[in-house]
Amino acid sequence: MTARLSRVQGLARSLVWSYGTLWRRRRMVAFYAQFLRPGDLAFDVGSHAGNRVRAFRRLGARVVAVEPQPDLVAVLRRLYGRDPLVVVEPRAVGARPGTATLRVATRTPTVSTLVPSWIEEVRTDRRFASVRWDRTLTVPLTTLDDLVDRHGEPRFCKIDVEGSELDVLRGLSRPVPALSFEYLPPVAERAVACVGRLVELGDYRFRSSPLETLRWADDTWLDADGIVAVLRALPPSAPPGDVYAVRSG
Repeated sequence: MTARLSRVQGLARSLVWSYGTLWRRRRMVAFYAQFLRPGDLAFDVGSHAGNRVRAFRRLGARVVAVEPQPDLVAVLRRLYGRDPLVVVEPRAVGARPGTATLRVATRTPTVSTLVPSWIEEVRTDRRFASVRWDRTLTVPLTTLDDLVDRHGEPRFCKIDVEGSELDVLRGLSRPVPALSFEYLPPVAERAVACVGRLVELGDYRFRSSPLETLRWADDTWLDADGIVAVLRALPPSAPPGDVYAVRSG
């Protein structure tokens, strides 16, 4: 009973965070309109409760929502399962197909992760002081290349996977037009490595946006060296956020 209550509380927290603020919903749609137009395809990797799915659909995009946690897959199917332009993929994404162990934070499922070392690294951040990764799940693992082969090339790909962003990008062998990935200041070198991987794939420009502000932190698009300097200058206490990358040409 206690475990079930924790799961319900965790899902409720996720739903409130994802859908509870009207102004943020409107700003989210306006922000992603920079990347998506009606008929475009979007990947939402680490879809969680699906607030990005809703924003992408408001823009008229088709969406592939990728989420490995069964409770959240159930939420996505309840919210979007009748929409023929949303495909829910109940799996994680990594460098190669197979299976993986997901460390689940039952009360805060948004920070569930495939990467044990990431857990140890973020424990130094007070924002994670109360988080407990209290159970594990074996989940199927696919790659971005496989998703592209099956669904088509996305115009935009959002990646939010709590420490395994680089593995996700290692499973991509071709540059996509635009994407985003999360950064956490205490482990900024993980984001720096993602920038390096994108440089290997193609000619990209970068900007950053602090957590859920849906506003640019930078005045203009930066080259790889510029965004790396921004990431490395962040103090550990700075808020997390996302790096956005667009392919040049």
